[in-house]
Amino acid sequence: MTNQKKIEKSLKYSILDGSFWAVMFGFGETYLAAFAVFLRASDVQIGLLTSLPLLLGSLSQFFSMKLIKLFNSRKKFVVVTALIQALMWIPIIFVFYLHNWSVYFLILFVIIYLVSGMISAPAWNSWISDLVNPNERGKYFGNRSRIIGLITLISVSLGGIILDVLKDGITKQYLGFAALFSAAMVARLISVLFLNKKYDPGLYVREKDKFTFKSFLKQIRYRNFGMLVLFLAFMNFSVYIAGPFFVAYWLYDLNLSYIAYMIIIVSAFVAKYISLPIWGSFIDIYGTKKIMALNGFVMPIVPILWLFSTNIYYMIFIQLLAGISWAGFELSSFNFIFDTTTPEKRPRCISYYNVINGIMIFLGTTIGSLIVKYNNLFWTKYYLVFLISGILRYVISFTFLPKLKEVRKVYDISYNKIFFKLVHTIMIERFHVGFLMTYPRKLRLLYKPKT
Repeated sequence: MTNQKKIEKSLKYSILDGSFWAVMFGFGETYLAAFAVFLRASDVQIGLLTSLPLLLGSLSQFFSMKLIKLFNSRKKFVVVTALIQALMWIPIIFVFYLHNWSVYFLILFVIIYLVSGMISAPAWNSWISDLVNPNERGKYFGNRSRIIGLITLISVSLGGIILDVLKDGITKQYLGFAALFSAAMVARLISVLFLNKKYDPGLYVREKDKFTFKSFLKQIRYRNFGMLVLFLAFMNFSVYIAGPFFVAYWLYDLNLSYIAYMIIIVSAFVAKYISLPIWGSFIDIYGTKKIMALNGFVMPIVPILWLFSTNIYYMIFIQLLAGISWAGFELSSFNFIFDTTTPEKRPRCISYYNVINGIMIFLGTTIGSLIVKYNNLFWTKYYLVFLISGILRYVISFTFLPKLKEVRKVYDISYNKIFFKLVHTIMIERFHVGFLMTYPRKLRLLYKPKT
């Protein structure tokens, strides 16, 4: 079999791998915060559940290059760590029986789970980027992400239904979470099988391509990739000031049922599913910088909008807007990383980026936790972090986006035209405006705000 045919098959296997990963994410990771709330975790513990695994997972990537060398294969490294990640669902399921210690052990096992996934991220990113044609990255990753988004949407929806059916009594609720996490484990194991089928063309790193973290930091302000790292790291700092606390706000303060919680989550996935292929084609034609900048000025309004209403239709609208803007922002920033790094330096660049990003996420979550704990400015303690997060996102976009440069030769177009093309494509070609109008009025009965 020729290398080209191996690559074509591997790209199909990558979609299958991602599809079963999406099942794990939809049944598993999406409901970890809800599981922590079920275990009566405090706001600080919920913050730690989000930030500490991400911090340690990011710091673990200091060892990624050494482990790639130790395994002598990106493929072997990724497969082994994915297998460990799959098996970590077993102890996560049983933390319920540890009673007063359950939340602490949940945090511990989620740390191991996430570190297992993140430590091999530079290897996976380097591996997949070597398989995809640079001129078709937007299209391929847009379609792949769309499929993953659809499967995630279905998984999250089924998860919410299962939890709602089993909502009566502590034991039944626990069995619901156990069923979801068991399905997540099986899905990840199947994902590992497809990872193992993929072709790895190998990675050759020359001595001149090696550089230390210290030298990377010295040059960070003078490189296009360095400015991207600073932009994304500070953006994630501002995002995670509020990010971990949306679930607590929905379940603690608004008393959303699991079905209503599922609808809120799914709304964002629906928007992502619809918009990802559009963003992918726009990135290939108009460039990563322009798409990232457009969404970098739309996405910051999302947390601020949560201050104005608790109406179920309004919350769905916010999630639809969030899904569209985050789809464009994540896909463009993902592609921008590939555009601004060479294949030889890419694993190390991604490792260093993730280390900085993880530290900033941890700092953001820590500050958010302190604000939530000590403020009483609004009727709910969560509104202040939503407001601060939105304002900071705008400050960061205005500071860093003008400093980023497009790498590829792309078609020049105004932001207004991109916006109108997006709206036209979504509303006319992919999405019927009447969809929202068909939502049953019973949705407003799915939650009961505290009085």
